[in-house]
This record gives sequence, C-alpha cells and structure tokens, in this order.
Amino acid sequence: MTITTYAIIAAGGIGKRMRLENGSSKQLLEIAGSPVIAHTLRAFESAISIKAVYVATRTENIEILEKLVESHGIRKVKAIVEGGKERQDSIGNCIRHIKQTMADGEAKPEIIMVHDGARPFIRPSEIDEITRLSMQFGACVPATRPKDTIKFVGNNPGFFGKTPDRNRLLQVQTPQGFLAELLIQAHEQAELERWYATDDASLVERFFPDQPIRIYETGYHNLKITTPEDIEMAEAIHRRFHDQNMQKNNQRSG
Repeated sequence: MTITTYAIIAAGGIGKRMRLENGSSKQLLEIAGSPVIAHTLRAFESAISIKAVYVATRTENIEILEKLVESHGIRKVKAIVEGGKERQDSIGNCIRHIKQTMADGEAKPEIIMVHDGARPFIRPSEIDEITRLSMQFGACVPATRPKDTIKFVGNNPGFFGKTPDRNRLLQVQTPQGFLAELLIQAHEQAELERWYATDDASLVERFFPDQPIRIYETGYHNLKITTPEDIEMAEAIHRRFHDQNMQKNNQRSG
C-alpha cells in the first residue's frame, strides 16, 4: 500500500555557527560539487512514499532554489515558499500552502514529514520507513544514541549537576513524520497560543500528550550541517556513500 506523504523542508537557516559572511545560507554550501539542499532534495525525490515536497526558505533565496530544482531535475517540489521569523513559522507557512492546495482539489496527505534542509544524507529507504511507522503509530521521529556522557548544569554556576542515565537518552533528528491532521492541528494551536518549540515532535507532545511517538534509530550519517567542521565530515560521508554505491554496482554487473 502506497502512503501519500508530503514533505516540508526547512531551508531558511543563515548559519550563524557556520560563521558565513553576509548572512549566507548554509544550505547553499557545496558538498562534492552540489549544494547541501540539492543532496537533501534528491533523497526525497527518490523516496517512493513522497508525493510532494514544499520548501520554506528566505525570500532572497526563493529564485535561487527554483533554478536549482529545475537544473537538478527535482520534480516533486510543488512550491518554494517564504519562510517566517522562526523555523516553526516557516513550517506553518508551508502547512498553510498545503491546506490551500487541498482546498483546490489536490490529494490530501496522510502523512506530513518535516525535515531540516541542512541534513543532506538521509536515505530514501529511511524516509520510506519513517513514513510507514508514522502511519502505523501516528508519529515517528528518527534518533541516535549519544556517544558522549551528558550532564545537567548544576544550580551553582560553572559546575555540573547530576548525570542522567545515557541509556535513556537519544539525540533527535529529522525527518519527523506525523499523521497530517495531527501536525496541522498542533501547529494551528501553537500559533493561537504563541507557543514555540525546538521541533515538531515537541508541539505534538504538548497538544496531544496521549499520542505516542515511535522511535526510529538511524545511523550517525544523518548529519546536520551546523559548523565549519561539519563540511569536512560531510565530504567524508559522501565519499563513503559513493564508494558503497560503486561497490554495489560492480557486484551487480559482475
């Protein structure tokens, strides 16, 4: 059974920690000769479950992304919309656009997935699996186990407090998938209350506390480009993926 999934890509980050000049977008930095966002969009283009993609970006980047989508043969992108002040506002703008397309007769999505444009290495098979789990459980979020010990900051400034059990901690990633109506209602309620969260799962947790969120453990390859060091790591991940694909192709041809 094919699940109708729409993806929202948040691509408005200006990369403060990347220390880019003139407020440039980190999504337009290049990895192996292609912009970060191009790698991201290609993954969603290849995912079987994805019917449509909506991208939120800064006003000055809309035309750039429109040309990029055309030049890279990305057909699933239905709209590139203006982002908002905060990430959550940008997602809300895309949701309003999706609701308008539904009113105009477009197919209603069963699942809406939200992804950070600066995570270029999510795999199409992972997108499809998160879609399946979102449909089965109502919500699904990818995550990895922390490699380092995490400590709370203590009440005494400059000193650590307690150390939580690392086995009960996960580092949350994207794409995060939800039943479409669930995510839409969570964003609408958050807008009414002017309540902001760091990710979409937090919105669902607040407004639908009885909704379980399924964990999908993924690999450490699903890197978010945040600091200059991440570009070097991204190049290495891309080379590894390329070598793996070459090896598979050679095995098939052999």
